[in-house]
Amino acid sequence: MEATKKMTSREKTALWMESYKMEDAGKKEDALAFRMKMIPLEPWLAKIAKKRLGADFLRDGWNLTEVEAEFGPDWLDR
Repeated sequence: MEATKKMTSREKTALWMESYKMEDAGKKEDALAFRMKMIPLEPWLAKIAKKRLGADFLRDGWNLTEVEAEFGPDWLDR
């Protein structure tokens, strides 16, 4: 398994700013898709989302690289 480099706060902020530019241009759906794909979900937030919304919600396109690095690749199935 390849180790995943955790994205820095600066890198995440740059991606958030890019998504805000999309929203400002009227592309709200594109901005959401961009965030889901490009910005890794925080492990603590993924844990709450799994409990409240279910594993299938998280399988629906969210970037889980940092979550899987912390909890393991099979964490959604546990």
